[in-house]
Amino acid sequence: MQIEVKVPEVGESVQEALLVQWYRRDGDMVRKGEILFIIETDKVTLEVSADADGLLKILVPEGQTVRIGTVVATIDSEAREAKPLPARQPEAEKTGEVVEKAAEREAAAAPVPVSPVRAPSPPGAGTAEASPRPIVSESVKELLAERGLDAAQITPSGPGGRLTRGDVLAFLDERGQETTGKPDEKTVTEPAVMPEAPRRVPPRRQVVLAPEELTVRKPMTPIRRRIADHMLQARLNTAMLTTFNEIDMSRLQEIRKQFRDLFQKKHSVSLGIMSFFLKAAAVALKELPELNAFIEGHEIVYHNYIHIGVAVGAERGLVVPVIRDVDKLGFADLEKAILDHVRKIRENRLEMSDLEGGTFTISNGGVYGSLMSTPILNSPQSGILGLHKIEDRPVVVDGRIVVRPMMYVALSYDHRIVDGREAVTFLKRIKECIENPERIMVEI
Repeated sequence: MQIEVKVPEVGESVQEALLVQWYRRDGDMVRKGEILFIIETDKVTLEVSADADGLLKILVPEGQTVRIGTVVATIDSEAREAKPLPARQPEAEKTGEVVEKAAEREAAAAPVPVSPVRAPSPPGAGTAEASPRPIVSESVKELLAERGLDAAQITPSGPGGRLTRGDVLAFLDERGQETTGKPDEKTVTEPAVMPEAPRRVPPRRQVVLAPEELTVRKPMTPIRRRIADHMLQARLNTAMLTTFNEIDMSRLQEIRKQFRDLFQKKHSVSLGIMSFFLKAAAVALKELPELNAFIEGHEIVYHNYIHIGVAVGAERGLVVPVIRDVDKLGFADLEKAILDHVRKIRENRLEMSDLEGGTFTISNGGVYGSLMSTPILNSPQSGILGLHKIEDRPVVVDGRIVVRPMMYVALSYDHRIVDGREAVTFLKRIKECIENPERIMVEI
């Protein structure tokens, strides 16, 4: 029996998708529930699984843009009777051919072969057999090359044996290396053209690249195109302005330290910073409803609910999953909702319903080390709160100079609907709630 494998529907407004990558090869035996391929639309990235055991026949290669509902493969469910279903294919065998072909293409494209510097093997590794090579995306390949690492040294945690950026960063943390910035000197590869050395005979011939080889053109992914269009429209169609303030994070850090273990034991989830800002934003939005409203034509649409989107930098682009009815949720519910969205993003299980209906947005650039920024509005919303890095700074308290953990916060707002007085008042309310978190805590 031939079972059709189709590109699934992901929302009424989505008509096509990019078939990013096949996890299995043509002619492989697959199991029901096993991930077959990944698709990317202008809003979400999803993994598609097999509906039955059988022999896979691929009809559409990866890299093609296809309409929703297109049959991209078939599964012969009766083939398993003629050919017993083998044990799950080892990752080394499954990805070896792909890795070898990719290496051949990279070697052919490079003007001068450059060997990446391998990181030292773990203690006691000896002469053991090399680890299977995991599936690696382009962005992770760039990170590995930047840090001079070999993918085979790192244990993948992604679906189908994929290596994620989190796996690489965790590996660097374990080795005591910084996870951001430029690579160490010892991991920098040799330049393509080196100065002539006196001892080299004959001297190395200088390689001159044609102008077209000095640039690389790649098509924008659907998600990146969507982000670009959305950001541009926000700049063109709103009167955006940004106001700033700073918050003393001392008391919040004390509260988290004091109740961290108790909260974890009671709710089985960590007590983070974002849940406090979500609750503070809900308080401020109730007092200043214009920041929770939209402009539609010549009307202002006020919302009697508070659905806050939390911007997350995913591997394929920025996504903003929405946490609904924030004002009605407790701290544990908020932390669980955040964790659930992060897991969905990592596993490519985010659905359209997770992204729709937001009335306000919070973006935390501090996780990347940003000290200050001006976040762009997430249209049609009229406000977005930007959080930043917590940094010890000298401040004046009761006439004395003391060192406190401080955070700059920024509120970008649509000046067509929100006046400066309201924007400044909103940030001051956020500051009051975070510097005195007992006002908004209800569950500990």
